[in-house]
Amino acid sequence: MELARVLLGPLSLYIDRVDSDLFKEPMKKRRRSDRDQQFWAFPSMEQSALKEYEKLESRTRRVLSNTYQKLIQSIFLDDGIPNGVKYLINRLLALIEKPPLDPIYIGLLGSTGAGKSSLINAIIQQAMFLPVSGESICTSCIVQVSSGCCEQYEAKIHLLSDQEWKEELKNLTKLLHGTEELGEEADTWDRDDAMDEATWKLQMIYGTGAESRKYEDLLRAKPKGKIPTSRIITLKAEEAGELSIKLDPYIRTQRRDRAEESAETRIWPLIKYVEVTLPKSALIPAGVVLVDIPGTGDFNSKRDEMWKKTIDKCSVLWVISDIERVSGGRAHEDLLNESIRACQRGFCRDIALVVTKTDRLHLPEYLRERQVGNQAIQSHREAVLERNETIKLERSGILKEKLKRKLPADSKVLEAAHLVYTVSAQEYWQQAFLTEEETEIPKLREYIRKSLLDKKRRMVTKCVTEAFGLLVLADSFSSTENLSNEHLLMSGLRHFVEEKTELLEKAIEQCFAHIERPLQEGVWMARTSYRRILGACLVRSRGNQGFHQTLKAVCLKHGVYASRTLARIDLNEAITRPMYDQLDPVFGGIFRTGKATGSALMPHIDAFKHSLQEKMAEIGIRNGWKYDSYKKSFLIQEISAILGGLEGYIIRKKRRIYESLTSSVQNDLKPCYEEAAQITGRKACERMKDIIRRGVERQVAEGMFERAQERMQHQFQQLKHGITEKVKASITTMLTLASSQGDGLYKDLADVKSEYKEMEKLHRSLREVAENAQLRRGMQDFLMGMSPSKAGPPK
Repeated sequence: MELARVLLGPLSLYIDRVDSDLFKEPMKKRRRSDRDQQFWAFPSMEQSALKEYEKLESRTRRVLSNTYQKLIQSIFLDDGIPNGVKYLINRLLALIEKPPLDPIYIGLLGSTGAGKSSLINAIIQQAMFLPVSGESICTSCIVQVSSGCCEQYEAKIHLLSDQEWKEELKNLTKLLHGTEELGEEADTWDRDDAMDEATWKLQMIYGTGAESRKYEDLLRAKPKGKIPTSRIITLKAEEAGELSIKLDPYIRTQRRDRAEESAETRIWPLIKYVEVTLPKSALIPAGVVLVDIPGTGDFNSKRDEMWKKTIDKCSVLWVISDIERVSGGRAHEDLLNESIRACQRGFCRDIALVVTKTDRLHLPEYLRERQVGNQAIQSHREAVLERNETIKLERSGILKEKLKRKLPADSKVLEAAHLVYTVSAQEYWQQAFLTEEETEIPKLREYIRKSLLDKKRRMVTKCVTEAFGLLVLADSFSSTENLSNEHLLMSGLRHFVEEKTELLEKAIEQCFAHIERPLQEGVWMARTSYRRILGACLVRSRGNQGFHQTLKAVCLKHGVYASRTLARIDLNEAITRPMYDQLDPVFGGIFRTGKATGSALMPHIDAFKHSLQEKMAEIGIRNGWKYDSYKKSFLIQEISAILGGLEGYIIRKKRRIYESLTSSVQNDLKPCYEEAAQITGRKACERMKDIIRRGVERQVAEGMFERAQERMQHQFQQLKHGITEKVKASITTMLTLASSQGDGLYKDLADVKSEYKEMEKLHRSLREVAENAQLRRGMQDFLMGMSPSKAGPPK
């Protein structure tokens, strides 16, 4: 028994609970009403598909649970546990405890006042739930909104840790006290954004006069607001309006000229992010998280890091821009570029431009400047709809061209049915001249539903397929069929695997070699353009007025400054941009999924997987395995499972690889940033600029861009090594399982024949569910095509 605990490791914790709830089914049955309520957000046809997938998943988990319980009970009295059984039990437990569905994060990325909060309010059908633009500057932090199984509205407000705030406090005081030695020169300067925000934050936390106090003094000071030791504030309410009132002071950045502030409002500079959970919704399905992301990041290092990570974990990014700013402006372009970079380095698979406030139109002015169509415009509604179609056509073309320059030509995002949406949250509520459908809020909800349905389908398919493979293995342990290790060795399987692994390593090497030329060209482009780019970043049209403390903030944060009101400044990204311009299409090609090309990584891994599966089938036939043999089926199945985890590993690593150029440059320039940040006194701004320029010149002369190139190439080599090591370990496990049967240790293992048969039926039913879903989609498309178009609202 003790040996079993040692062999099972973490599983021994479960053995110790034999008399408690170990043998209860892990997935309790939910009441039918609860199961039906989670599908409220879907039309009847989609509900039917989801219910079928839900039933498949539920039955699969029940089979896995029963199998797990039988195996655990049957090994309790054994002193030794075979490797195959250990592997099986751990795999069963991992699959049982795996969440039913990883959330789909949809990021709404936009500048202040673009309409992100209003859009979320319309999508969730709660008119003033999140604060919207008014007299105050609104949502001041990342806010995640999702629908759960609870009956109440709930918000969790996560605060910076004590150490994280101390770091920011030190930087804020450095920023403010750098002007003390300016003397009379300070009077000629405007207070800039960085200095204003630093002053405001300290006053909010510590009260009036805090901006003139020293760092050590403020460390001893007591904050004006109440800060819980857990650094989490939980709010609950029965109604949406009630929670909105409670939440408002925490996430709304109030006006700076207000005489009094509440205790809640005073702690907003400490807020890291907010999670809001709604009760079951008929409009937004559980499993979807809408994320309101401020457009430029944050001066605090931890919040700014979270800003990037939040963008990177979104599988969908909607760039939000109001109708008056969509045709230009640096902020809009910066957000689009950030979204495209997220496609390169993160999980993002889809980008769309969402144009808000499209109801805003001055009809006489529009008619005077109108240059499209010959048909006469009869109403405000017709003008808005015509302009919307024009914007979609123009902006879709521009966005598609931008994406083509940065991403592979066959990227899925370029195949999206809609790259641009034109919405009006105000008209969604009022419907003065547009119908609900014409506001395009329902179209966004439809996109959300289809994304979740597609992910659920893929997840259930994978779950059922893996579960079937494990039941094949479990049942094979009690099978009379035998395949000895000698047969495997004679068949040359191990030698075959070694050869194929070497070929895979060479293929990965050739795949990554495609990055060398664009990196070399990028180095040359960066060396010829860095002076011009740096000059554009450091020289302002109105001179140094209002720029001194902003530049100091840039240096304090090693080349990066994120403000709530100004465009993000990143000197490291700016001077490496020529390298990324050359790199991006090739980088995207390496990490593409789908179409196989010589430069794509995943097709090489897929080819390796298929070659192993074909070899396994060949050995099975040669050694007398039946066509539907237990072991052959399991091994072929398990090859997919153990190699399938590589994709997640690769996605996690590619962010570090992609950012290695900017992080390398930032690391090389760190000494000059730190030197410039210490400058005070007369003409400090020009002296800071001079230190930065000289520092960049010195580092470029010493090979700064070449070092960045080498570091990225090193990251690629580390990824290659990581892939091959994981492949070798996984295949070794698989071969051990293949040769483990027949060692005489399975004779007393529980009989799971009934569970195997049930799992076999579930596996067969996957195809039926997929065919039913396809028929429903065809019927739905047919009915949609037959339905008459809706007219505008009555006048």
